[in-house]
Amino acid sequence: MFIVESYTTAILFCFITMICWGSWANMQKLNSGTWRFELFYWDYVIGILLFSILFAFTAGSMGMRGRAFLPDLAQADPANLLSAFTGGVLFNLANILLVAAIAIAGMSVAFPTGIGIALILGVVVNYLAKPEGDPRVLFSGVLLIAIAILLNANAYRRLNRKTSNFSMKGLVIAIAAGIMLGFFYKYVAVSMVSDQLNPEPGKLTPYTALVSFAAGIFVSNFIFNSFIMYKPFVGGAIPWSAWFKGSFKDHAMGIIGGLIWNLGMSLNILAAAKASPAISYGLGQGATVIAAIWGIFIWKEFKNADRRTNNQLYIMLALYVAGIALLIIARS
Repeated sequence: MFIVESYTTAILFCFITMICWGSWANMQKLNSGTWRFELFYWDYVIGILLFSILFAFTAGSMGMRGRAFLPDLAQADPANLLSAFTGGVLFNLANILLVAAIAIAGMSVAFPTGIGIALILGVVVNYLAKPEGDPRVLFSGVLLIAIAILLNANAYRRLNRKTSNFSMKGLVIAIAAGIMLGFFYKYVAVSMVSDQLNPEPGKLTPYTALVSFAAGIFVSNFIFNSFIMYKPFVGGAIPWSAWFKGSFKDHAMGIIGGLIWNLGMSLNILAAAKASPAISYGLGQGATVIAAIWGIFIWKEFKNADRRTNNQLYIMLALYVAGIALLIIARS
C-alpha cells in the first residue's frame, strides 16, 4: 500500500486537504438552482463512499509494503471498525446540522462558529490523544487561525448587516455541529495502526479506516437526511421521488463534491502518521479560509464591501497564513 514517509509530503497532503474541504461546496453552486441541498447531499455521500472503496483497492492494495486492504479488513478488530464507523456517523450528523445552521442563521454566524469550534476542539482532542509537536507553537498557530475565522465572520456580518438573519436557534445548532466535528476525527485516528510499515494486529490501515468511516456516513444518511427531508429546517418537505427527477448534471455535481471532499479526507488521514493527527486536522480545518477565498475572488461575494471590510479580509488572510506556518513549524 502507499505510505507517506516524509514530513514534506505530509504537509503537502494537508494543503490539498484544505483546498478540497474548502472547495467541495462549489459543486452545489454549479447545479440547477431548484436542486435542494438535501437532494444534493445524497449524491455527495455516494461520492464519498465510492472514493473510499476505489482508494482502498488502488493505493491501499498496491505494492508489497504494509498490509493490503482485503487482508487488513479480514483481520480487523470489530471494535476498531466500529470506531471508524462511529466517526462517520458523527461527521455526517455534524455536517447536516452545520448546513441547517447556515440556512437558519446565515453564513456569517454558522460557518465560522461551527468550524471555529471544530478547529480548536479538534486540535486539542487529537493532541491529547497523540501529543506530538511543540504545544506552544501549535496552539499559537491555532489561535491565529481562530482570529482569522472571527475576522471572516465579522466581514460577512458587515456586508450583510442590513439583512441580518441572526437566530439563536441557528447559533445553538452551529455550536452542536462544531462540537461533533471536533470529535469525529479522533474516532477514525484511534482505530488506525501506529506504524503502517509494521501494522499491529487488529488495528486498521488508513484505507480500511476510510472505508468504515464512509460506510458510517452512508448508513447514517438514511436516518439523518431522510429526517431532514421530512422535516427540513427551511422550506417544505421533500418526497423521495424528487431525487429521481434530477438531471444528470445535478447528480454528477453531488458525486463530484463527495469525491473532492473525500480526496481531502483520505490525504489528511495518510498525512497524520507523519504530521500527527492534531496538526493534520488543524491544517485541514483551515478550509474555512479557502472557502472565503473562493467567495472573495471567484464568486465576488464582497464586491460591494467597503474599504474597512476589505482590509479585514486581507488581515484575515495574513493571519491564516501565519497560523499555518506555525502549525507546520510545531512538528518540525
